[in-house]
Amino acid sequence: MTQSSPERIVVRIPGKLFIAGEYAVVTPGQPAVLAAVDLGVTVTLDPAAPARVVASTGYKTLTWTPASPGIDVSDEEHGLDYVVAALTVMEDLRRERSIPDGVFALDIDSGLDDGAGRKFGLGSSAAVTVGVVRAVGGHLGLALTPDEEYRLAMLATLSVSPDASGGDVAASTHGGWIFYRSPDRKALAAAGALEVERRLRLPAWEVGEIVPIEPPTDLDLVVGWTGAPASTRSLVSAVQAAVERGDVDHPAFLSDSRSAVLALRDAFAADDATAAQAALRQARRVLRDLAAASGVEIETADLREMCDIIEGMGAAAKASGAGGGDCGVALVHPTVERDALERAWRDLGVVPLALSVTVTEGDERVG
Repeated sequence: MTQSSPERIVVRIPGKLFIAGEYAVVTPGQPAVLAAVDLGVTVTLDPAAPARVVASTGYKTLTWTPASPGIDVSDEEHGLDYVVAALTVMEDLRRERSIPDGVFALDIDSGLDDGAGRKFGLGSSAAVTVGVVRAVGGHLGLALTPDEEYRLAMLATLSVSPDASGGDVAASTHGGWIFYRSPDRKALAAAGALEVERRLRLPAWEVGEIVPIEPPTDLDLVVGWTGAPASTRSLVSAVQAAVERGDVDHPAFLSDSRSAVLALRDAFAADDATAAQAALRQARRVLRDLAAASGVEIETADLREMCDIIEGMGAAAKASGAGGGDCGVALVHPTVERDALERAWRDLGVVPLALSVTVTEGDERVG
């Protein structure tokens, strides 16, 4: 009798867009609105591999051995640090639950760049982290809930980037539109020596919140890419330095950002397109005021012109995420002439991205 080969596991993880609440969301409890989009990352786990290997499109190859106490990494460049962090968290959890070890290979294919290595700013690191957690969790038979996947991916993320808000992790894990508040990441980092099982149940998570929301039925999300990738980590660090110097009235900024995000959430709940567009404009003003106070270029010239073009068509737009390049987002009524909008953007050098908000998928098992 021929024994069937183990099933490969294929998971597809969406990227994300920040809609409102950027910079403020790094403060625990501060709200933001995000959307998961249908460009993302595919992670394939092969349990029949002869050795543990990670082969990543655009990344270098990473290998490790089951006998090593952790993960033996020869090169952590180009995003593999998040892969290693996710594998380490999942390996710790496997040992804690006394699940038998085994060899597998991971193949990571990212659709979150332009094919030449320039990232769109759609949260590739978060999507990769979530993808590894979901694939390995499926391989180990853990039947993780989305919230458990989020927490495991957050533990991995914070080991690489302690200041990360985790909004991108939440969007990639839960999918769709979400209202998000970050947990107490300092408390989570301080508990790094504890077992993973204990860290998953810490009170620090209770400060955070992930709630699905739905936008007004007569508004479309439209996205343009400036073609200029930006470093979220360096931009957030620069704003934080300005806060520490006293250049930014941080309590006032947090209050203004909270007001804009809550107005957007409430407009969504009321199915009020006009109020939603007004709230997005309010969120844009908050970021422009922060940029002026901090001296950090959040809304670049291209982003400003991109937003102004769409505002001239009666819609509302702003920079997405940390700004400095990457993408702009707009809430547009279907009556806006989309071809004219895209022509104007292309004349500016902005690339319209054909994105849709998407839910996450379960893993696919291939014999």
